[in-house]
Amino acid sequence: MNAIAPTLAFWSDDEPLECVSRLPEAPNTVTFTFQAPSGALFRYRPGQFITLELPVPGGPLHRTYTISSSPSRPTSLTITVRAQPDSIGTRWMLDRLQPGMRLKATGPGGTFSHLDHPARKYLFISAGSGITPMVSMVTHMYDAGRDPDIVFINCARRPSEILFRQRMEMMASRITGIELAWVVAQTDPYQPWTGYRGRFNQLLLGLAAPDYLEREVFCCGPEAFMTAVREALAGLGYDMDRYHQESFQAPVGRTGDVPEGVILDEDAQAEVEFAVSGRTIRCAETETLLAAARGAGLVIPSGCTFGVCGTCKVRKTEGQVHMVHNGGITEEDIAEGYILACCSNPLGRVVIEA
Repeated sequence: MNAIAPTLAFWSDDEPLECVSRLPEAPNTVTFTFQAPSGALFRYRPGQFITLELPVPGGPLHRTYTISSSPSRPTSLTITVRAQPDSIGTRWMLDRLQPGMRLKATGPGGTFSHLDHPARKYLFISAGSGITPMVSMVTHMYDAGRDPDIVFINCARRPSEILFRQRMEMMASRITGIELAWVVAQTDPYQPWTGYRGRFNQLLLGLAAPDYLEREVFCCGPEAFMTAVREALAGLGYDMDRYHQESFQAPVGRTGDVPEGVILDEDAQAEVEFAVSGRTIRCAETETLLAAARGAGLVIPSGCTFGVCGTCKVRKTEGQVHMVHNGGITEEDIAEGYILACCSNPLGRVVIEA
C-alpha cells in the first residue's frame, strides 16, 4: 500500500507566534525562539525581518526585528534583540516576554538576502546586533552542505559582546570556506585577545579580505558604521552595485501606484473612507493615510513609518493614492490593491479596508 505524504503547513501572520524559549546572549541582549501554536513550519528568505506587535503599557507598539535563524531549520523562528537606553519595545521584551506568551506578528519582509544576489564569493560586514541577518545567511549556506566562500567581519566593543561567536566558530570548524575576523574596540580584563583591535577601516579590510574586489558585500549595523564601510569600499574602487545593506533608516523611496504628473497640493482636500471602522474624514492631500487615521483616532498597525517594514499594508478598494515606498510592498500586492498607509497620500476620494 502506498503511503500518502502529509501536506506541509506553513505559518502565515494570521496566526500568532508563541515564545518557547529565551537565551541571554550578552548584556541587554536576548535571543527569543518562537513556534507556531499549530505546529506550522516557517518559510522565509535568510536575512528577512519580522514585525512584532508588543503589548506595552499605553497601547500596542510595532517593532521590526531581523530573523536570526535560518529557513533551513523551519520548525522555529528566532530573533536576537538588544535593548538600547531609550528602548521601549525591546526593553519590554527583555523584562516581560516569557515562554508561553503569544504575540501577533507581521511578515516576513525585506529584500536583504544573498539568495537575491547569487555570487561565488561573499563578504559579510557587521557591527553589534547587525550580525543577525549575516548569521541567518551563513547558517543557510552551512546547512546546504557545500563549502561556501565567505569572509565574515564583525565589529564589537569588546570580545564579551560579540554575538553568536561560538556558533560561527563551530560552523567554521566543520567546513572550509568560512573565514572569521572579529574586531573589537577594547579587550576584556584578564582575557587574552588574538583577534583584530581597532575600528573598521581600509587597512583592516585589506588584511581580513585581500580579495574584497571579487566579493559580493553585505553590510548591517549602525548608520555611522555602514557609512564608514561604504566610504572605505568606494575609496578603494569597489563596484558599489555589488554592495547591499540592511537599514531601518529611511532610504531613497520607490514610487508605486502613482498617477503620472502628480504634484501634491497642500491646499487640496481629500476624503478618506475607512470601510471597516465606518468612518469618513477629510484631510489634506499632503497628509498620509496613516497620519489621517491617527488624527481620527483610528489604529492602523505601523512600524518603520517610511515604507520598509510593510506593517501598515491595507487594501484600497476605491480611488487613487500617491505612494512612495522603500521596498515594504511587492508589485503583486500593489496589483491586488494593497498600499502602505505610512507613505500613501490620498488623491480625491479613497476607500480603504481599515
